[in-house]
Amino acid sequence: MTEIIKANSDDDKILTEITKRSKAYWGYSDKQMDEWSDLLTITSEYIQNNEVYKLVINQSAVAYYSYFEIENNSVRLDNLFVSPENIGKGFGKLLMSDFILKIKQSQRSRIILDADPNAQKFYESFGFVKAGQIETSIKDRFLPIMELKID
Repeated sequence: MTEIIKANSDDDKILTEITKRSKAYWGYSDKQMDEWSDLLTITSEYIQNNEVYKLVINQSAVAYYSYFEIENNSVRLDNLFVSPENIGKGFGKLLMSDFILKIKQSQRSRIILDADPNAQKFYESFGFVKAGQIETSIKDRFLPIMELKID
C-alpha cells in the first residue's frame, strides 16, 4: 500500500537517512556531504515545527517533503527527497502533486524554493520559474531560486 501521511517526530532518523542518501546520489563528494551533514539532518524538532509529509510504501518511508509558511501568503518548500533506489519511479512527481494540491487548498498564493541544480528541470515541469539564484559553499555553484504563483 502506498500513502502520503504526516510525519511524526520519531521519523527523524529515517528522514535524515533518505535526505543524505538522496543528496549523495547526485555525485557530491564525501567531503562535501560531511560539510553539509548538519544541513541535511532532520530533527524531531524540525518535524514538530514544520509541515512534513512522508511517502510510505508497505509501512516503510521512502520519500518525503517539508514546507513552512513565510511572508505574503507564501510557503517555502524546504525539502523534497526520494530514496535513491526509488528515484525515477514517479514518487517525486507524486509528492509534488500532493504538495501543490495542499497549497492550493490552503488559499496560499505562492511557493518558493531553493533548488539543487540537478532538480531545476523537475521543478520547471510543475510550472516553477527561476526567480533568482544564491551562491553556495561550493565555488562557482549557484542554487536557482524557483517560484510558482498559485492561481
